[in-house]
Amino acid sequence: MTQSQPLRETSAPQENSPPQPRTSPESAVPASTGPSMGRLVGVDLARALAVFGMYVVHIGPPLSATDGVASWIRYLADGHSSVLFATLAGFSLMLLAGRREPKTGLAGRQAKARIAIRAVILLALGTVMAMEYGSVVILAFYGVYFLLALPLVRLRARTLAITAAALALVTPQLAFALNSLLTEPIRQSINAYDPLHRLSDVGVLDLLLTGFYPTITWIPFVIAGMALARLDLSATAVQWRLAALGAALTVAAYGMSLLLAGKDALRSTAEDGSSSGGSGSMPLDSGSLQSHASSLLTAGPHSGTTFDIIGSVGVAILMIVGATVAMDRLPRLRRLATPVVAVGTMSLTAYVGHFVIQGWLPRFGATNDEESWVTLIMFVLGAIVFAAVWSRFFRRGPLEYLLNAATKPAKHIR
Repeated sequence: MTQSQPLRETSAPQENSPPQPRTSPESAVPASTGPSMGRLVGVDLARALAVFGMYVVHIGPPLSATDGVASWIRYLADGHSSVLFATLAGFSLMLLAGRREPKTGLAGRQAKARIAIRAVILLALGTVMAMEYGSVVILAFYGVYFLLALPLVRLRARTLAITAAALALVTPQLAFALNSLLTEPIRQSINAYDPLHRLSDVGVLDLLLTGFYPTITWIPFVIAGMALARLDLSATAVQWRLAALGAALTVAAYGMSLLLAGKDALRSTAEDGSSSGGSGSMPLDSGSLQSHASSLLTAGPHSGTTFDIIGSVGVAILMIVGATVAMDRLPRLRRLATPVVAVGTMSLTAYVGHFVIQGWLPRFGATNDEESWVTLIMFVLGAIVFAAVWSRFFRRGPLEYLLNAATKPAKHIR
């Protein structure tokens, strides 16, 4: 989510200059030497959909207050939007490290330095935001994901996929065991010596194990995204195989969970409380595994089980493949979706912005009616208009520009 319009990175105009004309759909036919522009436009579209999904969860009405189609939208956004974010974070990480072929030598060292700098900045920014908006902010977790994924950036797609699958099978059970051992006195003792926890209530223990997006069970999403980035998404055969894989993972994971855990296996934790607003917190401790071993058979959003991870990865793959194929093969839709795609190119700005604006609303006498979709629609339209106008004059969003500028010292690595 932090990398905007990465395909133009090697031949980009100056930051404050108007952007060069975009490649037209007709000229985006994939060459034999690499993927087409349409592939990354599709990734930006998927990233925009993830942003809007987060808006639905943080701004929209609670699941208990919806019915019909609205309930399906709210349910699909809960958990799945943040998983799509994490998967696309892995994709973006590989855009820095070398998408189809890993950068080596000096270029490889500089790429790793840029990723490390971004990780530290996201960790700091996420901590600051958590001080104001609560532990629902995902950015600090992103920082940890990036740091832990650094040793994997040179692996091939098959190895990355196997690694993600192995972690999906093992880490939920490991997390359950560790949570069982961590009694409240132990947690308090660890947090007492943790400066991050004192600052924002989101400490090392939360980032790694007990938070909303614990690294131990969320790192498979990032690695899966890294594997996707290694593939030639311009190849029709690859697209079909990925679509089949995504569908198979989704059906198998959720189907098995329903078979083993019953009709409530896919139940969302959002049903247990009010909206998980951006300045509040999600109901329950949705990032940590529950106390009963039977919970390992469920697959609801944020349950952190093997079934949840595998099914959510399947949904993320379907979203990414669907968006890339649509942008490549439907030129008219691609033109119509340009303002939405612009949101995806500055997803960090859009994500941080919706927290900030939510915090400002009460100061101007405005209210955020969580029982209505009106506020949500206004946020979505506002993000689209802002991104469309900004992208007419600048290559990167405001925060994306600052983040990119902060990584410039990496070029001094030798």
